[in-house]
Amino acid sequence: MRLCFRRGLIHGVPIALGYFSVSFGFGIMAVRAGLSVFEAVCISMTNLTSAGQAAGVTIIAACGTYLEMAITQLVINIRYALMGLSLSQKLDSSFNTPHRLAVSFGITDEIFAMASAQPSKLTPRYMYGLILISFLGWSGGTLLGAVAGNILPAAITDAMGIVLYGMFLAIIIPAAKQERSVLAVILIAAFCSCILWYAVPALSSGFAVIISAVIAAAIAAVLFPVKEEEESGE
Repeated sequence: MRLCFRRGLIHGVPIALGYFSVSFGFGIMAVRAGLSVFEAVCISMTNLTSAGQAAGVTIIAACGTYLEMAITQLVINIRYALMGLSLSQKLDSSFNTPHRLAVSFGITDEIFAMASAQPSKLTPRYMYGLILISFLGWSGGTLLGAVAGNILPAAITDAMGIVLYGMFLAIIIPAAKQERSVLAVILIAAFCSCILWYAVPALSSGFAVIISAVIAAAIAAVLFPVKEEEESGE
């Protein structure tokens, strides 16, 4: 059991290092939006979702409604439910309901990818080690970023504030190069966002994200439907 936990920690080190640099940018972004260091760290300690946190802070800064926040987080983070369902096929017999509930808190894109790549069944100890080190990297980066945002010159914090957006570009550009449908979704969503920004200036940023995402997904579903692969042997 100790070996499983240690293996999870080791496998999570690269994730933690990546999270540290990205969450540093989130910490700066949060304090620039008017949140305190304590509030920024609390957000990162209770939410492991970079895109969701960035969108949430934007809504908070714009004095958005609870409805905007709820729908935005649902749209952005619904993929984690699908990741959880996928990982449930790799869990060993010791994964009872309490363990499943605890691990579900820490499912992110990177943790899901690392866990899915494991050749053997996943144990609770392994997942706890993988999530713990990643959690510390994310929370620690947010803390230092938030503190730095209060003491560093504005020129430096402005430059570091784009780290989070740089991560988003690093995620979507490789996928857009490989899949035409991904590129189409990105362009449609960007176009819709621009139209809403200029045509409906009174619309809050939270609802603009929701509307743009839904329109882009709907159009892509029509233009680029996912074909079901035929089962082998049939």
